[in-house]
Amino acid sequence: MEPTRTRRRSPAWTLANCLTYGRLVAVPVVVALLYWPLEHSARFAALGVYILAAITDYLDGYVARTYDQSSALGRMLDPIADKLLVAACLLMLAADGTIRSWTLWAAIVILCREILVSGLREYLAELKVGVPVSRVAKWKTTLQLIALGFLVAGPAGETILPGTVEIGTYLLWIAAALTLYTGWDYMRAGIKHVIDDPR
Repeated sequence: MEPTRTRRRSPAWTLANCLTYGRLVAVPVVVALLYWPLEHSARFAALGVYILAAITDYLDGYVARTYDQSSALGRMLDPIADKLLVAACLLMLAADGTIRSWTLWAAIVILCREILVSGLREYLAELKVGVPVSRVAKWKTTLQLIALGFLVAGPAGETILPGTVEIGTYLLWIAAALTLYTGWDYMRAGIKHVIDDPR
């Protein structure tokens, strides 16, 4: 008789990675619900899905560190899921007029920074140079997620908390300011390695 072989779970299906997959799935769901911006039930449903997705942003990293579930796949997908969620929400909120006028510049700054940092990370990865996430960058991400939560609630949120959109707008501007600061930090680190690269 052959000895019984214990099956090892694929690292692709760890709890940490499944939480990240959930955040990826949440993106089209939030987008679909924001197609009806004047329907309060749709806005609240979008907010609920968005909050769950934002919570997984913290949980997947915590689970990976606590239960030793870090993987190359998780490290790749985690920032992608974050950027897709933020970008999709910003675009839908700009389309329905929740983000408008001068506040569009805050959204543009945030989107441009995400593209910049993605490009820098890709280039520096070729040089085998890691880009650590600073504490300010973590504050920026947290503030950005909270701001978008208020804006996703939008007009529906105004029925419960008057000034919901205004609060979200102010927080988005603060997040944009932190985005400029952290973006410059990453750019400075990237330029240093470009200059020092002998190739």
